[in-house]
Amino acid sequence: MQSQLAEIAQSLESAQSHLRRLTDKLPESDWNTRPAANRWSAAECVEHLNLTSRAYIPLLRDAVASAGEERRSPTKHYRHDALGWFLSRMFGPLRHLGRFKLIRVKTTPAFVPKPGRSRTDILSDFVRLQAELISLIRSADGLPIDEVKIVSPFGGRMRYSAYSALVIVSRHEHRHLEQAEEAAHQRATA
Repeated sequence: MQSQLAEIAQSLESAQSHLRRLTDKLPESDWNTRPAANRWSAAECVEHLNLTSRAYIPLLRDAVASAGEERRSPTKHYRHDALGWFLSRMFGPLRHLGRFKLIRVKTTPAFVPKPGRSRTDILSDFVRLQAELISLIRSADGLPIDEVKIVSPFGGRMRYSAYSALVIVSRHEHRHLEQAEEAAHQRATA
């Protein structure tokens, strides 16, 4: 597999391992507990990722099919478009810049998780959706997915490449898994 795609697939597998480690140490009773009224629980963080994957998968499937119709030599290096690069940084893991913390982004209503799903259902959906994403990545190997644009499921006006979308999804997962871990840690120390 092309190295950039292999890196994204590895990042998704790493996210799945991260979640497994978190759930192994997080008691079931703390899974749905919010650390504060305006913060998501670990369950809500993971369910948000499931909602996100469900929205991206059909878009990515169509983009890969469209890229597969191109007749050209296999892509050796993928390029981000400017918006995709910016969003992958914005939606990626939170980082501190000296004394300034990056701004939290409020999600659109369709991606706000609804409480009440069981831990087992949320986790099994996450694993299934990860497998679908990784399968899509494998099927995109060598295709010009950096030349095929998708419309962002988060706002119908933003367009970026399918390659950028895969990077965004991967980085976004790590951001919310860090948030889930933070929620679990805050709950444990409360």
